[in-house]
Amino acid sequence: MILAIDIGNTNIEVGCIQGDDIIFVERIHTDSTKSELEYAISIKTVLEIYGIDRKALDGGIISSVVPPLTNVMRRAAAKVTGREILVVGPGVKTGLDIRIDNPAQLGTGLVVGAVAGVEEYSCPLVIIDMGTATTFTVVNEKKQVMGGMIMPGVNVALDSLINRTSQLPKISLDPPKKFIGSNTVECMKSGVLYGNAVCLDGMIARVEEELGQKVTAVATGGMAKYIVPYCRTPVSLDDALLLKGLKLIYRRNS
Repeated sequence: MILAIDIGNTNIEVGCIQGDDIIFVERIHTDSTKSELEYAISIKTVLEIYGIDRKALDGGIISSVVPPLTNVMRRAAAKVTGREILVVGPGVKTGLDIRIDNPAQLGTGLVVGAVAGVEEYSCPLVIIDMGTATTFTVVNEKKQVMGGMIMPGVNVALDSLINRTSQLPKISLDPPKKFIGSNTVECMKSGVLYGNAVCLDGMIARVEEELGQKVTAVATGGMAKYIVPYCRTPVSLDDALLLKGLKLIYRRNS
């Protein structure tokens, strides 16, 4: 069994993988002020909640888009597992064929998602990661990473809207009662949920237009579950996609 950790700007995904099975996936808040010990306690607590014996862990792997936290989390995970922790980065085998202008610029999270996407889904493929940013990674029928798109994430855009207006309140992302809102809160909910869903539909359609063929679409990330149900384009929701990618990369480097 291995410990897999994906460090994002807003949340850190923590999970355990045994064979081909994802035992669990949990998210803890990303906090750059936390110490190595504090993160070690958080990891230990999550393992205890799921009844995982630390001695059963054979190793661990981390991907990170928050460089100041990478080594902090690596040491924290090593403290909990007593094992060396692999960090996705230069020199680590991924098996990806990356065809962008500068392959080194492809973010670690996008790499990990693409590794899992190519293995789990048919190509051509669009992988949508809905976190602090919403990113689209496009993989062609030859399983080559062609590039993608980046836009503000759901919460980033919503926070900006609230902070830059005087009369718009903070809202939850509960479903609106109807598409055409009849009060401020319902209008905001409809705009955020349906607006982002329509954006996903449109972006996927334009990818298909440029490629000249239909694509498979899969979404992951903390905000995906709020938006994907409102899409008219078929989009698979895969909450464990990044951990699946970490599993594959760990195996390729064992």
